Amino acid sequence: MKPINLNKVRKAKARAEEKARAVQNSIKFGRTKAERMLDAARNEQASKRLSELKFEDD
Repeated sequence: MKPINLNKVRKAKARAEEKARAVQNSIKFGRTKAERMLDAARNEQASKRLSELKFEDD
């Protein structure tokens, strides 16, 4: 049986957990620039349409 360096095992486990967390965050929060710009354009268009449809009583 070969001896195992526990520090290497511990650090490898920590790196694997950090990588998994990074992947989860990129899925949860990561969006491309095109997606962000598309959302901004849609929000802008919706707010313009809403302001055009507002009924103001004078």
